[in-house]
Amino acid sequence: MEISLIMKCVFEFLGTLVLVLLGDGVCCACTLNKSKAKGAGWIVITLGWGFAVMAGVFIAGPYSGAHLNPAVSLGLAMGGLFPWGDVLPYIVAQMLGGFAGAVLVYAFYADHFAATADNPDGMLGCFCTAPAIEHKTVNFFSEFIATFVLVFLIMAIGARANTPTVGLGTVGAFPVTAVIMSLGMSLGATTGYAMNPARDLSPRIAHAILPIKGKRDSDWGYSWIPAIAPLCGGAFAAAIYLITFAQV
Repeated sequence: MEISLIMKCVFEFLGTLVLVLLGDGVCCACTLNKSKAKGAGWIVITLGWGFAVMAGVFIAGPYSGAHLNPAVSLGLAMGGLFPWGDVLPYIVAQMLGGFAGAVLVYAFYADHFAATADNPDGMLGCFCTAPAIEHKTVNFFSEFIATFVLVFLIMAIGARANTPTVGLGTVGAFPVTAVIMSLGMSLGATTGYAMNPARDLSPRIAHAILPIKGKRDSDWGYSWIPAIAPLCGGAFAAAIYLITFAQV
């Protein structure tokens, strides 16, 4: 049975919602006061984000392809692997899913946010990324390269030589999970490895709207980097894919 575009978008919404719920959730667990996991550290966060992506892929993979990321949808379309007419609906669904996931994270950890009013930077970091050292040119480059690697590897996983073993469907969740964890551990420490506007911009908007006691501004001066750089990185990945994998 052919799945309608509307249902594909529903699954993109649900998959991205769960991705952000679990991904931002591990940030809350490791950051907010009175959390039993406070201080668990970067390794726990990178593992948590990897498994969050895997959970989202298990939900959406069989039905929408589980892009869960505007940079992935754009890159796949530019690489000839996804219909251009579906790109905007997918992105809208992903952005709405990211917002809904962030609202659920706040509801889940509301008492802990209230107990962390003395750490507005930490509370913001539960929703979106920020650079360890603010140098916007370098920060843009970091997000660009990390997303390029992500999208290029997703395309490589789906290449004909790989599809008999891993594919782009549900089984492909496992190698993509490993990619997310590797990127977080190797390239994530400079900017927090957003690599996904639906993971960063949508929760940032939620942070701005939600009634979080003691919160700071949502750092709109930086927000364009984790929104634009991943799209550029995904587009560049498509260009390299067309030069390499698409020719064999």
